[in-house]
Amino acid sequence: MNILATSAGYRPDGRGGARIGPMIEHAIALSEAQERPRVCLLETALGDHPVAYLRWYEAMSRDRPDVRASHLALFPMPNVDDVRAHLLSQDVIWVGGGSVANLLAVWRTHGLPEILADAWRAGVVLAGVSAGSLCWHVGGTTDSFGPELRPVTTGLALLPFSNTPHYDSEPGRRPLYQKLVGDGVLPPGWATDDGVGLHFRGTELVEAVADRPGAKAWRIELSDDGAVVESAVEPRLLPDPRVPDPRG
Repeated sequence: MNILATSAGYRPDGRGGARIGPMIEHAIALSEAQERPRVCLLETALGDHPVAYLRWYEAMSRDRPDVRASHLALFPMPNVDDVRAHLLSQDVIWVGGGSVANLLAVWRTHGLPEILADAWRAGVVLAGVSAGSLCWHVGGTTDSFGPELRPVTTGLALLPFSNTPHYDSEPGRRPLYQKLVGDGVLPPGWATDDGVGLHFRGTELVEAVADRPGAKAWRIELSDDGAVVESAVEPRLLPDPRVPDPRG
């Protein structure tokens, strides 16, 4: 029962496109699939924009041709005959970023919360970036409703914590998140700088990982006197299989 909740996914390929980054590689490794892992992408948070899926297949075909890549689109209707069977047959489900509020609403319309929970219990690795990180938690902070950040409290709650991605790159996230935890709107939880992911086994944090140096994860909780406490968590730096090791 693994979840990888991140603020990282693709890396730029130097040609204006994308390549499979270390965080996606780590999600695949967590599945422990022996041969030709099955990895399904959900871009519900982008309204199933076809360019998002094109980028996925181009990057996978170039960087991980051994992966049996697929996607689940829900607009204008599901692209597979049996959504449940398709998702439960995967080794990894990767969820892209965008509007987490819209993602959660559409998922509930199609019964995905129950299906994804069953997939998680069956051993499918659930992973994703941004909206694909927050969705597994109770809630967090989002720009789904406009430029001004607001709370969202309708997450799937597979992890009984709150979550905020992009903690270092969007200045309003840190003060709002701490206020929401302090006011009891959100439970204590975890935040990730860009480039960082949190690996949970069951509901226990195993480790923080990063695809770049200098980025951190953060624990946000309440002290005994009710004050909000922020504690840094140093992540383990993931290797990048597409960048030569300077040490040889």
